[in-house]
Amino acid sequence: MKAYVVVEGCKSLEGLRLVERPQPVPGAGQVLVRVRATSLNYRDQLVVTGNYFGGSVARDTIPLSDGAGEVAEVGAGVTRFRKGDRVAGTFFLGWIDGPPAPRQARGSPVDGMLAEYVVLDEIDAVALPRNLTYEEGATLPCAGVTAWHALIETSAIKPGDSVLVLGSGGVSLFALQFARAAGASVYMTSSSDEKLARGQALGATGGINYRRAPEWEQEVMKLTGNRGVDVVVEVGGAGTLARSMQALAYGGKVTLIGFLAGPQGDTNPHPLMRKGASLHGIFVGSRAMFERMNAAIEANDIRPVIDKVFEFGQAVDAFRYQQGGAFGKVVIRV
Repeated sequence: MKAYVVVEGCKSLEGLRLVERPQPVPGAGQVLVRVRATSLNYRDQLVVTGNYFGGSVARDTIPLSDGAGEVAEVGAGVTRFRKGDRVAGTFFLGWIDGPPAPRQARGSPVDGMLAEYVVLDEIDAVALPRNLTYEEGATLPCAGVTAWHALIETSAIKPGDSVLVLGSGGVSLFALQFARAAGASVYMTSSSDEKLARGQALGATGGINYRRAPEWEQEVMKLTGNRGVDVVVEVGGAGTLARSMQALAYGGKVTLIGFLAGPQGDTNPHPLMRKGASLHGIFVGSRAMFERMNAAIEANDIRPVIDKVFEFGQAVDAFRYQQGGAFGKVVIRV
């Protein structure tokens, strides 16, 4: 079978190689999946450039945590799936439910989904929502579950609440869609007026161009009648955290997800104390969260936002395209 690997010690896209590997065989409790689509996350850029936790990969590793396909074969004792089922793999291995614990993640250090076939433990797979294509289903395991965890599992948003999303990447747009489905209003930041307009077409209540308004937390306060928002989906990290805390309403919550704005910044927690607010770390989520999210996606006919789909032989182009700042998800069809 064909697969891509990030070669050992890789520190650039030059180390992403297309190779031939033996087709894997499912063991007891495992399923063989014919991968139909995969999708990129910011994390995958860090893996390829040797900047993910722990540095460069220690062995040739198939990248990408996210992918979807059909079950081609089942191993002995499998009860959750049968041949022909449409499935996606979970981001973490073995996290079925309950609180987080140290887990291995797909795409680094465990082999990921950028291959024609993969073997998954049946406990680490979920059925795709029936309303989604393979390309749409491939966007769910990391970005979708992360946004769901932040807003629904952790923040329990409800009609009348307000949410702030930073930028227009996969997590932010999933958060916009889930928040709107829950009846919350959503405010969005971007450096692009075009992306803000597209966000408002998806249901965002208001948008802030942070190039023109670098003190965007003040604009959030103006848009919310000086109240602030109930939840911030914080994907910037230390570089934007101070402004996110200042944009909160009293009793609000910052859900800390990423570090797109870099590791440096003002992280003085005083605004949290003053507002009786909180900061909650989010790192993807469990299989149970994934399954609850899929039920909501079906019930509300939510369709993931895909910026562009690349073919399997264009994987390097897909990585380069994502580096330019996509609106939603970048997908590779296998």
